Amino acid sequence: MGSLDEKKVIVAEIKEKIDQAQSVILADYRGLKVKEVTELRALLRKQGVELKVLKNTLVKIAADQAEVEGLDSYLNGNNMWAFSMADPTAAAKVLRDYAKTHPSLILKGGIIEKKAIDATGAVALADLPSREVLLAQVAGMLQGPIIGLVNVLQGPIRKMGYALEAVRAAKEA
Repeated sequence: MGSLDEKKVIVAEIKEKIDQAQSVILADYRGLKVKEVTELRALLRKQGVELKVLKNTLVKIAADQAEVEGLDSYLNGNNMWAFSMADPTAAAKVLRDYAKTHPSLILKGGIIEKKAIDATGAVALADLPSREVLLAQVAGMLQGPIIGLVNVLQGPIRKMGYALEAVRAAKEA
């Protein structure tokens, strides 16, 4: 690694990524071939996730500056960091799915809202629906009562229309 100034720049970049990311997932990649890491990086990029291999000491400094709680116990071994910038579930989903066919990739944990999560939390995050699906579900739940209300309010109007039509028909006859 380079000079102290270079390390300070890298720490600042890591802190910025932690601050901006919706979620950060870390995984042990020991045993993956370079070709597999490249393939994984491409899969993550398609989902708006940036994958970095970073020195644990620099991540610790950046996490401390970003006021992340409880991360120290995960800062050992060979870690890759996946920063989800848009969808908080994206990195966890891609890494979990990739680990199914590449058992040497092990989810270790992550960061959500400045708090460390363990491997179980990372897998649980992967099991959540995406933000778009959740928004669609909420919109569907909100739409149901509105449609019911519209139908209830239209009932008397329809009845009045039928009554007026009956009066018009009676007057013509």
